[in-house]
Amino acid sequence: MKKLIEVDDERKLRTFYKKRMATEGYVMQISGGNDKQGFPMKQGVLTHGHVRLLLRSANLLWGCIVDANLSVLNLVIVKKGEKDIPGLTDTTVPRRLGPKRASRIRRLFNLSKEDDVHQYVVRKPLNKEGKKPRTKAPKIQHLVTPRVLQHKRRRIALKKQHTKKNKEEAAEYANLLAKRMKEAKEKRQEQISKRWRLSSLRASTSKSESSQK
Repeated sequence: MKKLIEVDDERKLRTFYKKRMATEGYVMQISGGNDKQGFPMKQGVLTHGHVRLLLRSANLLWGCIVDANLSVLNLVIVKKGEKDIPGLTDTTVPRRLGPKRASRIRRLFNLSKEDDVHQYVVRKPLNKEGKKPRTKAPKIQHLVTPRVLQHKRRRIALKKQHTKKNKEEAAEYANLLAKRMKEAKEKRQEQISKRWRLSSLRASTSKSESSQK
């Protein structure tokens, strides 16, 4: 809940001068503000004037330190005082909508996993003149239904099936690779033995020819 308070007295505003954003006091916390030209304050910029940051959108900003040139100062109540501020702390604004997530609905009504969440959802009344009054309920998110569980089981089964198929294909590839390597090794050994026989045959023929001479 927000409330805009105009302060014209300079003496009342001096307590906020030279204070940085996120500075907590007894009751208030400075959360931001705007100057007279509408430029917002930027947390982390330690100055009390206009500055142009080296960003893609080089817009003018005001530093995070409060000065007299600010026209609006945003404050957040950190600690409530003794007296109420009229129109701010003396009224309570109820939530317009209830929770949508199933876990948050269970937490709100202290339900167990066996309870039906649809019976406890906060319904929004829709009353129009000349029409029958009705209510509208939000779609519950993150709700575990039998269909969701079925889809989960199917995903797990498909994942296991793919893993099994990959293992079988990897084993088949390893066997084929070992077979091809064995065949290549046997072929290489056969070629080596053939060369060795040819070389020995040539050596024996040359030796016999030399002996005949």
